[in-house]
Amino acid sequence: MEKKREGGGGGGAVERTSQIVSDPYYFLHFMAFFSYLPIRASAAPYTSHRLFDRELQAFLAFLMFSAIKMVREETWEAFVADSLLYAKIFLIGVSLVMDYRVAIWFCVIFSVVYLLAQQPAFSKLGTAKKLTPMQLEDLLSDGTTTKYWLVRCSFLINEVVIVDDTSSKCVRSSRCFPELSITYSNSLLSFGTIDLGLFPNAASKFGISLAGGMSQLPTYILYEKGVEVHRFPDFYVDAAPSLPVTKKLLCQHFELDRLLLDYINGS
Repeated sequence: MEKKREGGGGGGAVERTSQIVSDPYYFLHFMAFFSYLPIRASAAPYTSHRLFDRELQAFLAFLMFSAIKMVREETWEAFVADSLLYAKIFLIGVSLVMDYRVAIWFCVIFSVVYLLAQQPAFSKLGTAKKLTPMQLEDLLSDGTTTKYWLVRCSFLINEVVIVDDTSSKCVRSSRCFPELSITYSNSLLSFGTIDLGLFPNAASKFGISLAGGMSQLPTYILYEKGVEVHRFPDFYVDAAPSLPVTKKLLCQHFELDRLLLDYINGS
């Protein structure tokens, strides 16, 4: 069973480069960091070797922290968000050595970027199917489809899964479900996603309350032969994910490795 990973290989690098140029979030950050070069050049006659030493130290520290995050983070979005945060901190720190007014300038610029642009989420679905509640009900009752269905019930705005606190966590984890669908989809297990923003009246059918915010979203439900067997977060009114949604968390909670082995062994 071989499935082509979306966004992988050389095509993924081209797609990310195009995204950096076209997306306001990445473009504004690029311009903000690039503006340091002319400022640095104009201030060169008035700076000492101490500034160069601090720049070198900041650059090496940034590389070290980025390398650690590259190993630890599961998604590209999480790695980029953390790397940009470190870059901002180090740039402001170096600017303080040059002139405190330059540091204030970058603080203002990054604040404006934060207000104007949001990091884009991963918009592809992998092999997951976008379903309506009626379509899911038909698939579960049909009996001719896969034995298991793992369904994500969420509230989408511009393809971003929204929860009650901030959407930054949702952007960081937006790639998890599609990538799991690519890895684990087979004739035994299928993946689907339902946008409760389009069908809010159907939330109660899935045991989800939209009252008092959206603390239960996104909710992941595993069906076996049309019957719910597991869900995350747990089934009660005030349920809310206490841990960030990761591929490892979902994989362990729904025992996706076991289901994949069952498929391989023909169970």
